[in-house]
Amino acid sequence: MSTLDAVTTTPGVSGRPPSAATLTWIHLKYQFLETVRVPIAVLGNLLFPALAMFFFVVPQKEVADNPVAATTAVASLGLFAICSASLFTYGLGVAEDRALPFDPFLRSLPAGPAPRMIARILNGGIFSLFGLVPLILIGWLLTAATVTWSQLLAGVGTVLLVSVPFVLLGIAIGYSLSAKAALPVVQVILFPLAFAGGLFLPPFLFPPWLDTISMTTPTRAGRDLLVQALTGEPAYALAWVVLVGWTVVFAVLAVWAYRRDEGRRFK
Repeated sequence: MSTLDAVTTTPGVSGRPPSAATLTWIHLKYQFLETVRVPIAVLGNLLFPALAMFFFVVPQKEVADNPVAATTAVASLGLFAICSASLFTYGLGVAEDRALPFDPFLRSLPAGPAPRMIARILNGGIFSLFGLVPLILIGWLLTAATVTWSQLLAGVGTVLLVSVPFVLLGIAIGYSLSAKAALPVVQVILFPLAFAGGLFLPPFLFPPWLDTISMTTPTRAGRDLLVQALTGEPAYALAWVVLVGWTVVFAVLAVWAYRRDEGRRFK
């Protein structure tokens, strides 16, 4: 191949810059490979929900032998896996990226932040699905949890939607704090949200005041919507409103944190 052929067939060199979709795909591939090349970064987010399912749900026969209760337990711990993967992977991951010399180079490119941000959200959805695999296997093999194919597809779609606000929250934390500060902040946010959202204790056991607070959290909204998709039990009336509302709030926080960090580092 001649030099001229190489120039005219290379994206962005021929005078036509790569499209936004192409740039998003490049960032998606890069971020995915960057994460899976450190297996413990993936496995760590899979273990706790799977172990919780194995030790706290499977031995309880009144739950494990009840199809609806077992499926609900899988959904609740599945959402915890999504929250954990999103907050730790992006809260810590973005903060660690900012400390590397390659990050300022990427942010100086003319492509803008949108392809990279969209790729992070898509990666969040991918790793959220990964986090559900061990839970689904345990639920299928060791409990009476069961879903139809249509419910499974609805559950996958709901998982992808529910993961978005938590990825955005992780991005906001990552661009606001250093890696050392992001770790305790993620821990402080994750576990209260999980408890208040009914991921560890079924919401019907909550006192009325806690149940009211619970229904304002993104974890409770996501949990009830996921349970609705998998079991048919209706979510509370404002679940979608709460989830979309928090998504908008976290998106604004992520954009603000990104621009604030950019303004401080690239004056």
